[in-house]
Amino acid sequence: MNMDVNSHPFYKPLWRRVAIVATTAIWFGVELWSNDGMWTVIAAAFFGYSVWAFFITYPKTPAA
Repeated sequence: MNMDVNSHPFYKPLWRRVAIVATTAIWFGVELWSNDGMWTVIAAAFFGYSVWAFFITYPKTPAA
């Protein structure tokens, strides 16, 4: 099974990637505000991975 988000067509539109990152950021904020240690770490991991996958390592030019 290929888990590469950089090549999956579902993630091609920018608005979807922004929506996913915004959702994980809101989730992280809620968990941070509620002071629940375990879920805060889990939400931070999801938020960090989504930023890394969709903005840092996502290809800047479309694949041919």
